[in-house]
Amino acid sequence: MANTFKNYTDTGVGTSPSTSYTVPGSTTSVMIGMTVANVESSQIVINVQCAGAYLVKGAAIPSGSSLSVLDGKIILEAADTVVVTSDTASSADAIISVLEQT
Repeated sequence: MANTFKNYTDTGVGTSPSTSYTVPGSTTSVMIGMTVANVESSQIVINVQCAGAYLVKGAAIPSGSSLSVLDGKIILEAADTVVVTSDTASSADAIISVLEQT
């Protein structure tokens, strides 16, 4: 079994749900970190869903700030997704750190 640390980025997240990460087939991932940054000049509100369940819903991020979405680790199975949505067009950047086990 191979273990590989990886980062995935998603820039310009807006009002349409954006799939920031999808677990590859035949892979289990441990999400070890996730940060969403506000790149706008005013406050934004974000939602983050993981495998269909909310990690964060309606979280406000002030201008020029970021939010660490995870407080611990989350196990993701093949085809699970991490989806980010903002209340403002092209207003957020997300970075996800995972350990992929194949």
